[in-house]
Amino acid sequence: MERIGLIAGGGQLPVILAKEARKKGVKIIGFAIKEMASPDLETNCDRIHWFDLSQVNKFFFMLLIERVKKIVMLGKVDKTIIYEGIKKGDKGLNRFKGLEDKSDYAVLDKITSEFEKKGIKVISGIEYLSDLFPAAGVLTKKQPSVKEREDISFGLERAKEIARLDIGQTIVIKDKTVVSVEAMEGTDRAIERAARLCGEGFVVVKASRPKQDMRWDVPTIGPGTIRQITDSRGAVLVLEAKKMFLVDKEACVKLADDNNLSIVVI
Repeated sequence: MERIGLIAGGGQLPVILAKEARKKGVKIIGFAIKEMASPDLETNCDRIHWFDLSQVNKFFFMLLIERVKKIVMLGKVDKTIIYEGIKKGDKGLNRFKGLEDKSDYAVLDKITSEFEKKGIKVISGIEYLSDLFPAAGVLTKKQPSVKEREDISFGLERAKEIARLDIGQTIVIKDKTVVSVEAMEGTDRAIERAARLCGEGFVVVKASRPKQDMRWDVPTIGPGTIRQITDSRGAVLVLEAKKMFLVDKEACVKLADDNNLSIVVI
């Protein structure tokens, strides 16, 4: 039986992957990050180990004990925790201290190289999650207006640029003005900040990086983000087809329809 290690951050993606992989006869060994990963992993992994980000050496020891040669990394990790750990002098996180570039990709590339040195291959979990890619089109009852479509075009160009620069992947636009740009705080907080600045009727655009590494970085939207947009009275959410996940599509579309939000996949 094929055996895969699953490093699980926050959200439902790791749980979904564990379920789908096991349906295909794959044995899933979970390595769940404390205070981030879902408790649902307990019943959806063949075995599970909980650890915090400072316990890197313990984590590699567990990989050795479990004889894991392939690993998938999924789920949201609060990057501020890494910085806090470095400041506190956590030995496990000190390996990131000397990085000249501490962007997401630089950190993830460092992690990947650490695995490879130990003979562990980082693989993509997409084959188990391909159903989460939404097809192109307007998913909701509400169609974007002419003005909103202009904001979509305006925003997409700029969202692609901030993604290329590895600043963030989400930008909020209103009246062809950049209201908010996602950085370390994440998508939901960037949306919340935009609502305070410009009020209702804004357009949220999420873009992929030009060279998105799908092994450990698939942009993801779920009901939580949809709820953040509707609570903030946003007008449109834009995603890229075949480049990002929409988790629990049915729930997302219903929530959007109930709150007059357009979800556009381009």
